[in-house]
Amino acid sequence: MAQWGLSAANYFRRFTLNTAFSFALQATCHHTKARAGVFSTPHGPVETPRFMPVGTLANVKTMTPDQIRATGAQMILANTYHLHLQPGEAIVAQAGGLHQFMAWDGPILTDSGGFQVFSLSEMRTIAETGVTFRSPRDGQMIHLTPERSIEIQNALGADVIMAFDECPPYPASRDSVIEATERTFRWLKRCVTAHQRPEQALFGIVQGGVYPDLRSRAAAQLADLDLIGYAIGGVSVGEPPELIEHIVQATAPLLPVNKPRYLMGVGTHREIVQAIAAGVDLFDCVIPTRLARHANALVQGERWNLRNAKFREDFQPLDANCACYTCQNFTRAYLSHLLRSQELLGYTLLSIHNITELVQFTQHIRRAIHNGTFHQEFSPWLSGIHRSM
Repeated sequence: MAQWGLSAANYFRRFTLNTAFSFALQATCHHTKARAGVFSTPHGPVETPRFMPVGTLANVKTMTPDQIRATGAQMILANTYHLHLQPGEAIVAQAGGLHQFMAWDGPILTDSGGFQVFSLSEMRTIAETGVTFRSPRDGQMIHLTPERSIEIQNALGADVIMAFDECPPYPASRDSVIEATERTFRWLKRCVTAHQRPEQALFGIVQGGVYPDLRSRAAAQLADLDLIGYAIGGVSVGEPPELIEHIVQATAPLLPVNKPRYLMGVGTHREIVQAIAAGVDLFDCVIPTRLARHANALVQGERWNLRNAKFREDFQPLDANCACYTCQNFTRAYLSHLLRSQELLGYTLLSIHNITELVQFTQHIRRAIHNGTFHQEFSPWLSGIHRSM
């Protein structure tokens, strides 16, 4: 923190009082903990609840920034780990930061790289200082610490950056999850000290595996730091869906009510509804673009494989109720043809639709919260009656 000359106490005061970021609650559900609000950032507002597309390498796969904007997306993600490996944060910084580098003028969030590093279970070593791993790109040994993760994210210049955390796998013993959760908090405090750009919001991450008491303890510790926002991490790492629901329901209400809450890596319709009912505001997932690359469309919560024979002579729009560019201009038959032919346009058109589907789904939920009808309209999703993916 020498560059800014801030003591730890002044750091917390400066970031707590940072007027570039704010979160305003606008409406709540009387039957659940669902809420609608606005998260204000230096690059514009994010109306919550909201789905955020993932742009791993400073691009949402196969889509231009204009196409992303047209889906209704307001905030997108980029991946610290992958951008560090290619092209390197120095090049992004020379370009003026991620916003200029990728021509996206809306809010951006970068993750810490922790999840990607810890997924390299055969290639990494964890110590208190950080994680040493072999780059899958060129075999080079890389030592990533909390301080280095923050340094990289400061250079990338996103609006929201994430603390470096240890993401325990599932299943994992209680003792190993305790160790990872406690280390995550120690690393968070190091991230706070290392963070040098007050125009970026640092979010802490609640870990704790599938143990509610560990989640509760971690949430309380993070809340004491009075950060700008909070994330729930370590879910959707292999545990069954009912455990994900239980973890989120137990964790989200423990986080400060006046701060945005972000559930990392979750993106099915039912998981989103359940998390919103627990009080979560923001979501990200690679599902819409990954499914598109495998010829799968999201249509009102269902998953359709457009390579199936039944679509070859189906001249209806993909979804007659969807206002996206794809549904307004092309038929199921044409999309099936493109995907069977492995034409790149097919992946683009399907990505446009799939992202629009999830963004509009969260917009619909937001309107229902404002109208006082969330519990009524989305009860089939909450009860599991609705046919989900």
